[in-house]
Amino acid sequence: MPLTPEERALFLAEPHVAALAVDAGAGRAPLTVPIWYQYAPGDDVWIMTGLHSRKYELIKAAGRFSLMVDRLEPTVRYVSVEGPVVAAEPASVEQLRELSARYLPTGKVDGYVDFSWKNHGEQVVVRMRPERWVSSDLGQV
Repeated sequence: MPLTPEERALFLAEPHVAALAVDAGAGRAPLTVPIWYQYAPGDDVWIMTGLHSRKYELIKAAGRFSLMVDRLEPTVRYVSVEGPVVAAEPASVEQLRELSARYLPTGKVDGYVDFSWKNHGEQVVVRMRPERWVSSDLGQV
């Protein structure tokens, strides 16, 4: 059964690890990789990735990407969202901290942010405006 617009937005706002998919060009399947993301209902979705990564190069070329999140309990549920890139900007340490705090235990955030900021190279924040949604809750399967 499809989720209501409010249900799907609230589900996407939960801290799931997403599968990001982006066109990888002629003769290739889409690049699909796990990624952390940030979202609040009614806002754009944003991700952070390496400025020189293949992922970012493909996103720039395609001008859009999709994210899919799911869970198995208490019911099988998923939300997929796709849309255009509306902004890309150099990442800040504050954005890295915000994203890390969404996924890591409180006591691990500072260490991860310090390591990541020093060792992962230049990062970029890419914002996507949700345009198409697919969702379902399959109930207790």
